[in-house]
Amino acid sequence: MSDEIEFEIQENNRTTLSKINSFWQELKDAIRGSEADYTQIAIGKAVFLLAIPMILELIMESTFAVVDIFFVGKLGPSAVATVGLTETYLFLLYSIAMGLAMAVTAIVARRIGEKEKEKAGIAAVQAIFIALIASLPFAIAGIFFAKDLLTIMGGDAWTIEHGYRYTQWMLGGNAVIMLLFIINAIFRGAGDAAIAMRVLWIANGINIVLDPVLIFGWGPFPELGIEGAAIATNIGRGTGVIIQLWFLFRGVKHIRVLRSQLHLQWEIISKIIRTSLGGIGQMIVAMTSWIFIMRIISEFGSQSVAGATIAIRIMMFTMMPAWGMSNAVATLVGQNLGSKQPDRAERSVWITGFWNMLFLICVAVVYFLFSESLVGIFTDDMEVIAVGGMWLKIVSYSYFIYGWWMVATQAFNGAGDTMTPTKINLVFFWLIQIPLSYFMSKILGMDVEGVFWAIFISETSVGLFTLWLFTRGKWKTVQV
Repeated sequence: MSDEIEFEIQENNRTTLSKINSFWQELKDAIRGSEADYTQIAIGKAVFLLAIPMILELIMESTFAVVDIFFVGKLGPSAVATVGLTETYLFLLYSIAMGLAMAVTAIVARRIGEKEKEKAGIAAVQAIFIALIASLPFAIAGIFFAKDLLTIMGGDAWTIEHGYRYTQWMLGGNAVIMLLFIINAIFRGAGDAAIAMRVLWIANGINIVLDPVLIFGWGPFPELGIEGAAIATNIGRGTGVIIQLWFLFRGVKHIRVLRSQLHLQWEIISKIIRTSLGGIGQMIVAMTSWIFIMRIISEFGSQSVAGATIAIRIMMFTMMPAWGMSNAVATLVGQNLGSKQPDRAERSVWITGFWNMLFLICVAVVYFLFSESLVGIFTDDMEVIAVGGMWLKIVSYSYFIYGWWMVATQAFNGAGDTMTPTKINLVFFWLIQIPLSYFMSKILGMDVEGVFWAIFISETSVGLFTLWLFTRGKWKTVQV
């Protein structure tokens, strides 16, 4: 009997060791990049291989956001407010970049699922052309009208007189931000998420190192203040774009661009634009809603804007892993629809959504227990800490719904059905969130707390409705 027990223990140990070795091997494959066919391997493994590099990519992005605001915070509330107000305009840029990225991911993923790698490369080139053209208006506005843009958003005297150079650099050099978005979307759609991860780590690593050097004038470098933060961003992300292009033309595991493809193809450009219109509209609705929200918050002073800005950076840091898992869904949905496997596409959404929900519940607990302590890392201004902590605590009540909302939205986008989330955002953000924020903060006299509760109500509602609409399954029939 004892021999049988000893044998069973040894078998269990071998099984456990085998599982551990298998896990580490898959983790290595995810980080190095896998040549696996995501339409054939087990869904759980496919989610893991795609999500891990996407999570690591976005963790680095959110780490940069937190580090950046940490150093800028040393310059005072007005400097932080400058970043927040400039970002309201950058959100418009991000809306176009992310809308294009949705379309590019969906189209490239569909072509890869159909085993049409050359067509995927052609679509990638056309997307880059579109990104460069789209960046021009923002560059012109930022270079020549920075002070006017900050004045419109209610910036204080310091922001307008000293912070405008930050706005000039960030909007003037926006092409590197646009290209970083679009080319990484190409890699993700193709299934080369590990490349996107490496590029962003290098770009933001350079940025993080240069931030304090240029802001405070360490060593032989001049003290540039808030302008130094923007210059660091342009250098870091510009380096990232150069590396992206090198990878794209050299060829990676799932996609390669050829020199012969470097010419405009209007039919494909037209298809990308048509597909991206819904995504751009989707993001513009959400981002312009944020502009109005920040305008309402600015009525309560720079401390309120600074508190909201810091809270958003903390939320970015904690939510990026969840967005990484959601982005994996977009790739899986696109590739599996391309290979005529809609049921497999749907299963990938439910599996990822469950893990996303569990992760964000853990984040919500941390927000609820340590909200003011988290904000206090970045500032010692008690009013700023109170405002930022209040937002984190309120948002913690609905994070379990966010997990499902993010995954369901990316399922629509990965399928190429970008119009459905656009219509949903239009109703819940423009027609509900903005009026409700004004009503609760100004009419009911709840001040900035009223804005945060209005956001909680509107975004909880949009999450539940989006998930319900996803279950109806019309996204499975979209053609791109």
